[in-house]
Amino acid sequence: VIGQEHVVKTLRRAIEMERVANAYLFIGPRGIGTTTMSRIFAKALNCLSPKGSEPCGECVNCREIASSASFDVVELDAASHNKVEDVKPIIDAVQFRPAASKYKIFIIDECHMLTNAAWNSLLKTLEEPPPYVKFVFATTEGDKVLTTIISRCQRFDLRRISTTDIVKRLKFICSKENVNAEEDALLAIARGAEGGMRDALSSLDQLISFKGKDIKE
Repeated sequence: VIGQEHVVKTLRRAIEMERVANAYLFIGPRGIGTTTMSRIFAKALNCLSPKGSEPCGECVNCREIASSASFDVVELDAASHNKVEDVKPIIDAVQFRPAASKYKIFIIDECHMLTNAAWNSLLKTLEEPPPYVKFVFATTEGDKVLTTIISRCQRFDLRRISTTDIVKRLKFICSKENVNAEEDALLAIARGAEGGMRDALSSLDQLISFKGKDIKE
């Protein structure tokens, strides 16, 4: 997770103190890591060999979550699945315990796209979920989420990532990919991304495809 220390620190502490809330809401501009944060948090909660509050990234659960193949971590893209019938399988699944993990976790991306009817059908489950169920909502438009939902979640506002942090991450990636990129070139990419790591990565990838492994400003 890049540039979101204020969120990471709080989530780490919650895991260490075993004070994990029923539901979390991650809000932030596109491309800064709200969905990534949700998946890493799910790994941290269900990792079989955690290092403190850090997921190992190598156990069966971590690998299955990374490849979207976990039975216990269910993702729903509300941008295209936003109706009552789309959330009904979640409501039905809540009554069943996790198959091979500590928690059954439901990640709903772009949750502001859910219809009011869909939210209302989820509300009862969100108010009193079983202890083994956790909800993680991610959205780019927090002002469109119903206040009745926000009040039942722990809310975290993710910031745009600083140019310095983006450059640092791009340098790391270039070193792993054996790409020779000038500092000024990476700075130009980072500025153009306007705080979005995903846009910076897309630009770098496009430049490598166009210019090969020697990137100049």
